[in-house]
Amino acid sequence: MFQTVENRVREAFGSHIQNQYATSVEIVIEEPKQASFGEMALPVAFQLAKALKKAPRQIATELAAGIGAIEGVASLEVAGNGYINIRLDRGAYANAILNGAAESSTLPGKIIVEHTNINPNKAAHIGHLRNAVLGDTFVRMLRATGNEVEVQNYIDNTGVQVADVIAGFHFLEHKTIDEVRALIDNPERPFDYVCWDLYARTSQHYDANPEIKAKWRGETLHAIEAGHGELSDLGHLVADAIVQCHIKTMLRLGVIYDVLPRESEILHLQFWATAFEQLKERKAIYFETEGKAKGCWVMPSTAFKDGASEEADDNKIIVRSNGTVTYVGKDIAYQLWKFGLLGKDFHYKKLLTYANGHELWQSTAEPQPDEKKFGSGREVYNVIDSRQSYLQDVVVAGLRALGYHDQADRSTHFAYEMVALSPRTCVELGIELSEEDKKKSHVEVSGRKGLGVKADDLIDKLIENAKREVDSRNAERSEAERLTVAQQIAIGALRYFMLKYTRNTVIAFDFQEALSFTGEAGPYVQYAAVRAAKIRGKVLDSGVAADPGQLDTASMSAFLSDEGLWQSLLAASKLEASLLRATQSGEPAHVAKYAFQLAQSFSGFYQDHRVLEEPDAKRQQFLLWMTDLYRRQFERSLDVLGIAAPEFM
Repeated sequence: MFQTVENRVREAFGSHIQNQYATSVEIVIEEPKQASFGEMALPVAFQLAKALKKAPRQIATELAAGIGAIEGVASLEVAGNGYINIRLDRGAYANAILNGAAESSTLPGKIIVEHTNINPNKAAHIGHLRNAVLGDTFVRMLRATGNEVEVQNYIDNTGVQVADVIAGFHFLEHKTIDEVRALIDNPERPFDYVCWDLYARTSQHYDANPEIKAKWRGETLHAIEAGHGELSDLGHLVADAIVQCHIKTMLRLGVIYDVLPRESEILHLQFWATAFEQLKERKAIYFETEGKAKGCWVMPSTAFKDGASEEADDNKIIVRSNGTVTYVGKDIAYQLWKFGLLGKDFHYKKLLTYANGHELWQSTAEPQPDEKKFGSGREVYNVIDSRQSYLQDVVVAGLRALGYHDQADRSTHFAYEMVALSPRTCVELGIELSEEDKKKSHVEVSGRKGLGVKADDLIDKLIENAKREVDSRNAERSEAERLTVAQQIAIGALRYFMLKYTRNTVIAFDFQEALSFTGEAGPYVQYAAVRAAKIRGKVLDSGVAADPGQLDTASMSAFLSDEGLWQSLLAASKLEASLLRATQSGEPAHVAKYAFQLAQSFSGFYQDHRVLEEPDAKRQQFLLWMTDLYRRQFERSLDVLGIAAPEFM
């Protein structure tokens, strides 16, 4: 509702300024420094002062006097040197919330969000969790604001990381395909954990024997890209098995996908060959005849250089001298396909159906009898960590070089910083630290050295810690009930921790902070949601009839003369405004912050008002309605964050 009134204010002021002064200006709405100043503050007079050659206060006075009535607004007040403070009509505002259903509309065109993108060579780690949680939450935000969204998880099943694990199995451990298949089927140890250890051993073997690294890796990569032979078959077997492990890991977090485009089909269906011809034809790349890039096809640095990276001073190799395409070359082809610009498409086969009935599809090179269509988005968001900014710049430069400027403008690198661990969390996970590391605010870990934190291990530890807390508070509940709630709290704690920081913040994951039932943490928000739901349950059990139909604008105004109740209503009504701000800025942290502030607001409301004990029947109906509004807003905001509201805490 707050967003609706904001839109009315913007429209009214924008139209009036155009008519009165024959100019246009962005109508910025701020939150007043103090609640006593009103609900909105407009600095528009300061924005107009230079163009109109008038004092801001004079302009503000003219605007306030001439704007006329705005639905839902009680008064406009000129303050300070030219701010316009806006006070809402409290009764009308509450009545609109009571009687007005939220309008939902689907915006035209499909948005593609690509996230997770874990190399299928070993178990997912904690860094992948931030990618998946950010991407999944952004998808939920977009859908909640009326957008059609397609979720893609790109599978790089022909890359160096996969090749190193295959080389480890084949050259280092001399295992046959049947022996690897037995490892996949072994229930005693997850296959992605087996590959985690093997990847570390292979990397260490390369370090000790650098002369074989290029040979093993080159032979394996060549076989995988060619698509035939024992090494290729082993590559498909391992990558497909690891992908299944990753899907299960992400499902524990509530993360699901629509389609898995695979790099093998980028190659085999000639996506790259088609893009390569376009790039050559448009002279976006050229063949280097001298220097360190001799024999390579390169993109000139002038196409993407922004001065932010020393790496951008060099021309970017797109095709190596041996004829193999680099990662960024394949990604240009993939980005063209996402926008429907390649003139080619994958074939698709259904990989699985999730428990909720949602289907997951996977690209394939072979035509299928029952296929769906994917891609051709109007906007594309690539959720990739900030260390890949340079390569993402090259991809966008490729679109521009081909003349696709509009699509380049609608290609967004949804970047984020790394996840580390707090020293005390390292200790709890059994990671040995040096005295120097113990003094650091955060500790970086290395999966290549086998010192990373597996995602499933982290989730298991969170569930274990949450279970102890749930057991201590709810001994009368069954074991199954307590385990379910512990899982919901653990996942809520993990997701909220990953979301409460802005994307450009390096975060140090900490068990104690994440699982706190007080302060800015997932369990605190869940606890508030449980309280709100319990009041509703008690109302139903008590026989008190919840009848908000008794409330009208006049009675609403009377109750909301209580400043505490008015601030509670405002807090509970700002989800849409928060969602829009978060979506426009690409910052899920705004939604997490809203949920926390909603929990704080409900805590105050809960302490100040004993709903079931209220003697005034009409006031009780108002408080019941307020409680249910909180409950519904908790459900909606937690759903956007991908966090469950437990039955109990």
